[in-house]
Amino acid sequence: MELTMNNEQLTIDTRVTLSGIELQNPVIPASGCFGFGREIGAFYDINLLGAFSFKGTTLRPRFGNGQPRIAECPAGMLNAVGLQNPGIDAVVNQELPALREFYRQPLIANISGFSLEEYAACCGKISACGLVDMIELNISCPNVHGGGAAFGVDPATAAEVTATCKKASTVPLYVKLSPNVTDIAEIARACEGAGADGLTLINTLVGMRIDLKTRKPVLANTFGGLSGPAVFPVALRMVWQVYEAVKIPVIGMGGVSSARDVVEMMLAGAMAVQVGAANLVNPYACKEIIEGLSGVMGEMGIASLREIVGGAH
Repeated sequence: MELTMNNEQLTIDTRVTLSGIELQNPVIPASGCFGFGREIGAFYDINLLGAFSFKGTTLRPRFGNGQPRIAECPAGMLNAVGLQNPGIDAVVNQELPALREFYRQPLIANISGFSLEEYAACCGKISACGLVDMIELNISCPNVHGGGAAFGVDPATAAEVTATCKKASTVPLYVKLSPNVTDIAEIARACEGAGADGLTLINTLVGMRIDLKTRKPVLANTFGGLSGPAVFPVALRMVWQVYEAVKIPVIGMGGVSSARDVVEMMLAGAMAVQVGAANLVNPYACKEIIEGLSGVMGEMGIASLREIVGGAH
């Protein structure tokens, strides 16, 4: 694409590459906010996306947590959906073939589990189906064999689940990191050392709300994950730290809601950027961000997005 800026022609290139997979732009809807594509596909052609991370998938079907499981808060929202999904077999046999009938861009499978065996089984099945280009490993799930602590809060367990899933996967494996840790760079290095092809961060921050009338927590689960514009500075800081700690690609996320946020996240070190909560406020959020990217690039004199990754360091 060409733009005329100050009477000069600037050729704009929004393409980025993740582990050999080329994306036409860096904008990716985050897992959980797009379902399996049909809902948003009713609003616009989602083939304009860079890629698409579909609903978090587990080995067995999950109904999720009880209601209420969504709570509003200033500059964001809390969710405690609880990984509601139809299970890996239904995803492979029904959801993905239906999605591939109308979606032709790179596809990312968000995989969760509660034991190493579950993670490995899901990664093996999703890799073998031939319909996904990349796995995004959600290591924020509680390890049922490890006392209930999340896999991603300890470098050793993060490395263990990464290594296990890398062996079971035939597509690039990106590990999604939790911000609810003391040192996210240490976790990132552990995952890289265990064979991760890339990292995505951040997942949601733990928070809660209390209903002043009932004097009880708003969420049935008490705690939920905070997302939205409020977490953007935290996410940006962690992307910066992880970019300096590892050599593998980073996908940044957390509070992104504009084309300028995308550029800022890439300057911090992200090769691509996921958009989550903004889609729940405005179903056209990703479309508008993509359409606004070229203008922001032209304004800033950026010819290629690849050139700015980590540019603020």
